[in-house]
Amino acid sequence: MPRRPGAARDKDGFNMAISKALADELERRRAAALAGGGKKKAEDRHAEARMTARERIEALFSPGTFQEFGLHARHNTRHFGMETREIPGDGVITGTGFVDGRPVAAFSQDFTVSGGSLGEIHAKKICHTLDHAVKAGVPVIGFNDSGGARIQEGVGALSAYGQVFYRNVQLSGVVPQISVIAGPCAGGAAYSPALTDFTIMTREHAQMFICGPEVIRAVTGQATSMDEIGSAEVQASVAGNIHFIAEDDAHAVALVHRLLSFLPSNNMMDPPHRIEPELAIADDPVLDDLVPDDPKAPFDCRKVIERLADEGDFLEVMAEFAANIVIGFGRIGGIVVGFVANQPMVKAGALDIDASDKAARFVRLCNIFNIPLVTLVDVPGFLPGVHEERRGIIRHGAKMLFSYASSTVPKITVIMRKAYGGAYIAMCSQDMGADRVLAWPTAEIAVMGAEGAVNILYRKELAEAEDKRARAKELAEEYRAEFASPYLSAGMLFVSDVIQPRQTRSAIALALRGLMSKRETRPPKKHGNIPL
Repeated sequence: MPRRPGAARDKDGFNMAISKALADELERRRAAALAGGGKKKAEDRHAEARMTARERIEALFSPGTFQEFGLHARHNTRHFGMETREIPGDGVITGTGFVDGRPVAAFSQDFTVSGGSLGEIHAKKICHTLDHAVKAGVPVIGFNDSGGARIQEGVGALSAYGQVFYRNVQLSGVVPQISVIAGPCAGGAAYSPALTDFTIMTREHAQMFICGPEVIRAVTGQATSMDEIGSAEVQASVAGNIHFIAEDDAHAVALVHRLLSFLPSNNMMDPPHRIEPELAIADDPVLDDLVPDDPKAPFDCRKVIERLADEGDFLEVMAEFAANIVIGFGRIGGIVVGFVANQPMVKAGALDIDASDKAARFVRLCNIFNIPLVTLVDVPGFLPGVHEERRGIIRHGAKMLFSYASSTVPKITVIMRKAYGGAYIAMCSQDMGADRVLAWPTAEIAVMGAEGAVNILYRKELAEAEDKRARAKELAEEYRAEFASPYLSAGMLFVSDVIQPRQTRSAIALALRGLMSKRETRPPKKHGNIPL
């Protein structure tokens, strides 16, 4: 048998599988690739209390489960001096691993390597990760920390972005996609996170924007700063582009873990329910005292959600944006649910443009991933105002109608207090496909509030009354009792049952258990035309 040059022989005289020289070369190449931008740059990251790209991957996955692909990837650019530059892994780490026993795919851009700039091979690695995720039916996590397109690669880098965006769209509704903005994410790069299901930004070091301050100043003459347009606070509370603010990288990874604990691996699977064998759930008397007797007095709907959720475990989503509506995940009787609740503490819980957009997208996400919906209603209507009308409240409010009506997951609605007008319909009324509508004795279900209705219906009588205020109050009470009573709606079968607040958790749990095998048939079509 011919001997391979440099190969050693075993005791029987056969060539060994690999020579020491080849093994040493492999280890040398691996060490160089694993080092990324080098020790000094890693130390600089640590000095800022930041993780390196590889440390983020290690924090995400269970120890010893990460399998990397593309470690030895190299760019193929031969211009602007790039032919002599080494870019380990082409600036991004990609692979698969396990989180709480579940397979997950991930990529992590490495800012210590050429600023994490995106070129053709860099993008190809990300695309390979996304392709694997959809084939394997597993969630994909992306850590974004990049200076943007690699200018030396010209239009090829732009094309590479397009390939990533295309895959983000193809994966949408198939597997969960979670983006973590852990550094700069500017220009076209910002569109990839926007196409994913959830976006997390770290508070101190992340920025996300399309046009930076210098471009804005040059084109419009407006003076601004990075914080004013691209900070986590702005993106969370003003722009509504992100779902969570993380204090640091470790917190961001913890949020990813929390999200995954409520999400299925793909759209063909159920979310990770923890169904309890015991069907009966005890009443909760605390719920009887959470809602004030005065229909105009505010209360925090989160307190209701926390009493309904198993062990009070509620993960609020987009907490900083459109605070007049609250959305998030929890479990009731072990079943994962998505909560949608009006927040009377903000704008009296009225629906406006931002609240409608926030809720509509969340409803669609829950439907995609087979998560039942629990809607808690205390809504006086859509927010009136010239500003809202001119910005298109009709179109935005219609998104809620569209989202609920097109959802086929189990839908439970609880009317706690006010349910007025079109907003009542938009908050998943029976007519929007709710499987069960429960009302508390405090519920008021009507075309409009009692005071407004009285002013219209009894205008002439009030004009002639000696004490207009006293008579209006008296008529309003009569209107509530006769025309807004939950028993009137229950009698007309718009409400399934009127229950004591203390019975709510048990009623929802039993209803959900009975709806786990729910099936709905819809007319075949490509997709509906949601009023975007």
